[in-house]
Amino acid sequence: MNLSKEQAQSALSMMVRSRHFEECIDDFFKRKEMHGTTHLSIGQEACQAGLSLALDQGDWIVPTHRCHGHTIARGANERKMFSEMFGSADGICKGLGGSMHMTDVQTWNAGSSAVVGSGVNLAAGLAFALKMQKSQAISVAIFGDGATSRGSVHESMNLASVWSLPILFFCENNDYGMSAAASRMVSTSSIASRADAYSISHATVDGNDVEAVYAAAQKAVTYIRTTGKPYFLEVKTYRCCGHSKSDPCIYRSREEEAAWSERDPIFLFSRRMVESGLYSEEDVSRLILEARKHIDEAAVDAAAIRNQRISLDQAMEYLFAPEEEEVYKVCQSTTRMSYREAIRQALDEEMSRDKAVHLIGEDIGLYGGCFKVTGDLYAKHGAQMHETPVSEEAFTGLAVGASLLGLRPVVEIMYGDFSTLASDPIINHAAKIRFMSAGQLSCPMVLRSPIGSGTGHGAQHTQCLEAMFANIPGLIIVAPSCPGDAKALLKSAIRSNNPVLYFEHKHLYNNLGPVGDEQYLLPIGKAITKKRGKDVTIVSYSHAVTTCLEASVRLSLQDEIEAEVIDLVTLKPMDTQTILRSVKKTGRLLVVHDSPEYGGYGAEVIACVTSDSEALAGLQATPKRLCGKELPIPFAPELETEVIPSTEEVMQAVRSLF
Repeated sequence: MNLSKEQAQSALSMMVRSRHFEECIDDFFKRKEMHGTTHLSIGQEACQAGLSLALDQGDWIVPTHRCHGHTIARGANERKMFSEMFGSADGICKGLGGSMHMTDVQTWNAGSSAVVGSGVNLAAGLAFALKMQKSQAISVAIFGDGATSRGSVHESMNLASVWSLPILFFCENNDYGMSAAASRMVSTSSIASRADAYSISHATVDGNDVEAVYAAAQKAVTYIRTTGKPYFLEVKTYRCCGHSKSDPCIYRSREEEAAWSERDPIFLFSRRMVESGLYSEEDVSRLILEARKHIDEAAVDAAAIRNQRISLDQAMEYLFAPEEEEVYKVCQSTTRMSYREAIRQALDEEMSRDKAVHLIGEDIGLYGGCFKVTGDLYAKHGAQMHETPVSEEAFTGLAVGASLLGLRPVVEIMYGDFSTLASDPIINHAAKIRFMSAGQLSCPMVLRSPIGSGTGHGAQHTQCLEAMFANIPGLIIVAPSCPGDAKALLKSAIRSNNPVLYFEHKHLYNNLGPVGDEQYLLPIGKAITKKRGKDVTIVSYSHAVTTCLEASVRLSLQDEIEAEVIDLVTLKPMDTQTILRSVKKTGRLLVVHDSPEYGGYGAEVIACVTSDSEALAGLQATPKRLCGKELPIPFAPELETEVIPSTEEVMQAVRSLF
């Protein structure tokens, strides 16, 4: 036997506890004592135990939705795992995660992902953070054969190789994605050989032999720690149950299942323990019974308190991490500069102030960024600036993962349209990870992205997608309209302990204005009254604010209408109090934004006003929206101009309220 006596006992205990935990889960579901779904890994226990034995404390794992065994192997409390399955307050994530989202920071488990392959880029981010922190620890991305067809996995492998990240790509090849056999869906008989394309060392091992998995994993881990480079390990195994609790396994033959049952990892290892002469059959039986008893007791204890629930109010407290209290100092001096330069100065100052701030994105180095925002920052902050391959999903997910270990990544997406390519890490991880982990993790990252038309870039480079992301709980959205606000809000965003989407309108980059000093910050979540007035309230944000301000000046001169112009600045959370206070004074409301009307912010602002009885009673006219046309941005310059609200249209809309 290649394992020590202590390792062998630990391996058997892990495998038996994993197996019996899932047997109990299966029974609970069959008795309808648990709700939702679950994905069991019965038959794959050697993969879990062998990997865990090879890892040290401080090494992080990111499991798949089939996560119970790996979570147990790393040392999580099984009662709390049962409680999580019951949805109880005692749960490992207080009932907010469930079967597919188990996080346990105390055992270096960054949480499993229910989206196939989605956790791989987060694991790359953990590895990136560990490297930046000069740690000897590694991260492990755990995924199945089906995930190897996902672009995010390949993007992450390429990025890990280019950046030499200390990550183990651990592929549990159980021959089936869901119901589709790997032989039909994977274009190679050797998944591990795909690592050759990324210059990553790899190996394939029998995943039902715990000693073989341990030896291969130990070799991989040693290689990663020694070289600092990634490694790909394919473990060939088999899940004896279906994909999920409702799966009847009609896609597999009984002969195939019987053949694999003869290679049951617990049976094989138990026999090996006896054959080695280190254990008697009685010893092995005793160890198995002790492990099963441990699980039975955990199940009974969890069932006894399964009706304990956290309240909805308590659950909502886990949506955002608490913010540090900032002292908002009076601006002592200002410098006139462009919107572009103001953003660059904010990045410069924050990277100088905090070495945890890292810029990540395409062409942000010597080229200076697509819109020259990063400029020459590379010369001063090269160690904190990281140019990426063209792989938005991978490097955005990497940033999310890195933020979990205390870095403060600032991601630059070249065009706002491309944020759709990064929507999975933004929506399914950055926005949810604190909530799903019940506060164990938070995501202090900023995603910067240029939006808007006026530059002749056509329909796929000019969209304003802020309203799409506004529908996602857990995200903060900022869209400043002038250089001074751009700098002050970006500095506040970088210091936030939560994910912030920071949208920069391309048509504003050359605009000039006063910009505050290094100490000047603006609070997130507060609107700014750009112009005082008594006759009508105009609410807007980003580029449209400049249109509204120009219209308000002309209205004052031509019509003696004094408009109050409010810049939302922070789109979410929206400052409703400033809006209501203004509308109660003026009695009229116009909302203007460049993005299309349907499903846009105009509806939210009007709903805010009409839901307040005092504001509604004081309205002297029906509130109006003036928004972009329901049309992709055309290339032709005349049409491009016509798609978004003009100064004249704002003036006409205001006049119609009187």
